[in-house]
Amino acid sequence: MIKDKIGLEIMSNRFQAIVDEMAQALFRTAHTVFIKETQDYGAALVSPGGEVFAASRRYGVLMMVGKPMDDAIRSMGEDVREGDVFITNDPEATRGMATHLSDVYLWTPVFHEGKVVCYLWSFVHMTDVGGRVSGSIAPSSYELMQEGIRVPPQRLFRQGVLDETFLKMFLVNTRSSKQNWGDMKACIAALNTAMRRMREMIGRFGAETISHSIEDVLNYAEAQARRVISSVPEGVYRYADFIEADMVGLGLLRINLELTVRDGEFLMNFAGTAPEVRAALNLPSFSKDGHWMLTTGVVNWLCTREPSIAYNAGMVRPLKIRVPKGTIINPEAGAACGARYSTSHKVCDVIIGALAQAVPDQLPATDSGQGGILMVAVPDPETSETRVTVVQPVVGGSGGRPMADGVDGTMVILNFLKNVPTELLEREMPEILIRRYGLREDSGGAGRYRGGTGSVIEFETHSPFATVTARNLERYVFPPSGRQGGEPGTTGYTLLNPGTPQEQDIGKIDILQVGLGDVIRMGTQGGGGYGDPLERPVEKVLSDVLDGYVSRSSAARSYGVVITDEGKLDEAATHKRRAEIHAARQGRPLKAVDFGPVRDAYEALWPHALHDAISAELTGLPRVQRQTGHQALYAEIGRRLEAGETVRPDEVAAIYRDLRTHKLTARRLARPL
Repeated sequence: MIKDKIGLEIMSNRFQAIVDEMAQALFRTAHTVFIKETQDYGAALVSPGGEVFAASRRYGVLMMVGKPMDDAIRSMGEDVREGDVFITNDPEATRGMATHLSDVYLWTPVFHEGKVVCYLWSFVHMTDVGGRVSGSIAPSSYELMQEGIRVPPQRLFRQGVLDETFLKMFLVNTRSSKQNWGDMKACIAALNTAMRRMREMIGRFGAETISHSIEDVLNYAEAQARRVISSVPEGVYRYADFIEADMVGLGLLRINLELTVRDGEFLMNFAGTAPEVRAALNLPSFSKDGHWMLTTGVVNWLCTREPSIAYNAGMVRPLKIRVPKGTIINPEAGAACGARYSTSHKVCDVIIGALAQAVPDQLPATDSGQGGILMVAVPDPETSETRVTVVQPVVGGSGGRPMADGVDGTMVILNFLKNVPTELLEREMPEILIRRYGLREDSGGAGRYRGGTGSVIEFETHSPFATVTARNLERYVFPPSGRQGGEPGTTGYTLLNPGTPQEQDIGKIDILQVGLGDVIRMGTQGGGGYGDPLERPVEKVLSDVLDGYVSRSSAARSYGVVITDEGKLDEAATHKRRAEIHAARQGRPLKAVDFGPVRDAYEALWPHALHDAISAELTGLPRVQRQTGHQALYAEIGRRLEAGETVRPDEVAAIYRDLRTHKLTARRLARPL
């Protein structure tokens, strides 16, 4: 046992150095653009019980500490040998370690004198693992079988010997087999690198000391996290937001949270959340405490409040999760989950929204909410084989912070996703021409601290047959909200063939077939603003206008700053304009959260008590009845509300009885929200 903080810091940083070197080895030897440029991969050191005791803070996906590996480890039984390397991508067999089939995991045990000291763990997001579409993921997929080859946990290497039969079977079921094998070998290189370093540590300190140190650093992080959480006023905080599933005909899906802060713990109860859907938006969390896709926002907050915190799964031990089975964040077996990040990010927004009620000076405004991945597949003109690549992560700006502007063009929660250099993309996929890629004017919400701007990407296809897919596109309906007087950011958009007679506003992309010369332009969201826009220094507003982040008209409308045609500040007009805006408020307090007029109008029609009643009516029903009942109730109640009728929460049960007994027409039953 390590009895002093110096020893804890030394061991924690030694583990950290190993995992960072491990991640760097994977990054430098990877083959696909998605790994060697975008950096969607991970590396970690894992305890024998399945807890991450060190995860990379510099390379790859930077939010892995809550990855639950316990069930994956147990699934391999007792017969684990030195030299074994295991592989899986199965969310159900691993009970939430894998969360969609495109993430392929490899891990290996570290032995000393016949006993497992720890596990070395890595994953890569594979560009394609088979399935119904190139790139494997489409929001409209509705069962796991459509999303690619499914690999329950098994040995890739048995005592150092490669299982070539399995490898051939796996790779032949993917569209990018050579590159996939290259990325798998990069994972193996990372495991080998970490193996050498761990054996060096064992040789220096002894296996018993290492084993004690693993538990000690986990306990250390837990104690640090509990200390931060204990600074939050105890109480119950509620918040809700909506996944925009309109691209698959499912309307708005509520994520509902009741956050209880007590005794240095967060209890996050998601009762009242929408049921699982026949789409790829489901998130298989298995309601595991501290699950990484449900707690990312809290982990980021903990790191902000305690920058030197030991970065391991001890951080998430105080985070207790309660998710009803059969909801979109705890679906039943077989549900499609390829686009689960849309749901995960909305969960993060909901947690931050609830926590901000307790500590409003510690949380930013809402970020763009979109971690979109834009992909293109084309047939090779010489071989006719399908080639698949990531064009870009299409990510918007982060929310304004309590002490600084939001980050332009990216979100803090996804800052590990790096841009793909245009030159590299066009070399590897010459059928794609990037015509424009930059920041989007007037997208960040106004505030004392401006929301980060979104971005604009425009590309042209030079192939007669191109398939474009995009997952995790969000906030095309409701903008990112402002906080503490800040204004909302902007929503996203997608245009096909902009500026031509054939221009179409196509909204979110599911599976889009385009041809030679077609152009797609996407604009991502800006983050919400933080604080009163009238408190933003005029020189910062002027700088924003000169830099192209804010237009002159927006500067005058939202900030009360008047700038001349020559780009100079008009001090007299600015003083007058700010006085007019202040007077128009008539002493009304600024909004703690500004959702924008579109969501305000929606919630005026659809109060949360009505959502609660629908959820209560469907709880406990079989899967298909939950899904069809959810769609039918929202469609029928929506029809009545649009017709000017009033629907009370206590009427929902009777409406559902009518729907089930066919007193309403089949047309209404089938009508989507």
